[in-house]
Amino acid sequence: MASFQTLPGFREFYPEDLARRNHIFRLWRQTAGTFGFAEYDAPVLEPLELYKAKSGDEIEAQLFSFTDKGGRDVALRPEMTPTVCRLVGAKANALKRPIKWFSIGEFYRYERAQKGRLRAFYQFNADIFGEPGVEAEIELISMLVQCLAVFGLTKDDFCVRLSDRNLWFFFLEALGLDEPRVRAMLTAVDKLEKAGDDAFAPYTAEFGVLDPSLKARIKGFLEIKSLASLDQLLTALNNDPEINKVAGPADAVRRFDERVVEMRRLVDGLTAMGLGDFVAIDLSVVRGLAYYTGFVFEAFDKKGELRALAGGGRYNDLVKKLGGPDLPAVGFAIGDVTTGLLLEQRGLMPTMISAPDVYCVIGGEAERLAAFGDIHALRAAGFRVDYPMKEVAFGKQFKAAAESGAKLALIYGGDELAKGVVKIRDLTDRSEREVPRAQVAAQVRDFFSAS
Repeated sequence: MASFQTLPGFREFYPEDLARRNHIFRLWRQTAGTFGFAEYDAPVLEPLELYKAKSGDEIEAQLFSFTDKGGRDVALRPEMTPTVCRLVGAKANALKRPIKWFSIGEFYRYERAQKGRLRAFYQFNADIFGEPGVEAEIELISMLVQCLAVFGLTKDDFCVRLSDRNLWFFFLEALGLDEPRVRAMLTAVDKLEKAGDDAFAPYTAEFGVLDPSLKARIKGFLEIKSLASLDQLLTALNNDPEINKVAGPADAVRRFDERVVEMRRLVDGLTAMGLGDFVAIDLSVVRGLAYYTGFVFEAFDKKGELRALAGGGRYNDLVKKLGGPDLPAVGFAIGDVTTGLLLEQRGLMPTMISAPDVYCVIGGEAERLAAFGDIHALRAAGFRVDYPMKEVAFGKQFKAAAESGAKLALIYGGDELAKGVVKIRDLTDRSEREVPRAQVAAQVRDFFSAS
């Protein structure tokens, strides 16, 4: 007989695993609610062209894509951003701005499965549409911090590294690079941390030998870790005779200056939120996706044992590119895989026991029929109630009640049935009392209201 196993990169969720996943989802939803975000959902299957329009034809190699029975080229969604842009774009004129939406959904990428990255995974996605200023970034980064802090993680466990693609553009333009070279250089910077100088190989293959002085200045730019060092660089750029020879690069310096002011507003806002210890400037973060148009950020495990926990940034052009109106946007996504691994490593994933509130200890068949009415009434009132489905000795039932984690035991024996009462045992202190059957639901309710 064939033995079937889960496909590589996919997961099954046994009850205890699902309880852990739902614990993460519950706190994410709770956090989004406190920030005033509305939840939405969307299909897991989309037209393949939607992802090609956003990322180009090369994206297809990373997708679970196929031709459906209607002859349509489709793909399982690898991310939510194109979908939410489509949804918002379709009803943008009817939506009150700023539009603050979030979702929790499953996504699929045909990539090599590795630690922290699977082929099927869940993400919490949050986006703000219609707000062009850094107020949107302040709101989203503060929510990202809370999406991790709500589990008990602290500034010693993670940080949000903040960068700006526009600063890179203006800096590299000031050094004389045209747009194709700027984009190629940003691709190299994105891979520099992992690949070292090998990250520059595609750049040099396309554009020739990399000027050693340019390479040195780029590595110097990566050393910037504060607003003060940005100010120092700006002063140096303004006084650089090579840059000031040409009007174009000088204009890039002016725009660089304006952008530093915006970054200061963003950092000051997060600091005023009390989140200064969670956020650090790190210009090595450029986010490889070409659709980002401004500030970008990623959350990282401070011990460096896990891949990026979350990432996002501003993408002002994407809604329009996908057929909607010209609408500024910023968003982030955080995955359940790395979040779960981090919580396990830090000992912050609670033991998930699906315990009943009440366990019913039942004698014979007559007592069982008498108990059924109370069991159903308690369940209808919202209490979790369990009982043995078959006749079991009282001793074993009391043991099962204690092991179940229930707070109360309701005892239906022959003597109790004859007297028209039910014995209620507090399983914490083992105290007992008898109550008329008609008062069982009220007594249980009062017990849990007081506890």
